[in-house]
Amino acid sequence: MTYATDRLHAEIAYVAYHFHWALDDILDLEHADRLEYVNQIAGLNTRVNGGR
Repeated sequence: MTYATDRLHAEIAYVAYHFHWALDDILDLEHADRLEYVNQIAGLNTRVNGGR
């Protein structure tokens, strides 16, 4: 199974933007772990922005 390059780039950009992590550190994450960070960031953003 392959993972869409545009989706991977979006996840990397999202985590890098919010956590200021280096590309290599983000790429070293397992896919499931990276998705968990993406979901956690999204939840934080939702709470900070009042559900918007």
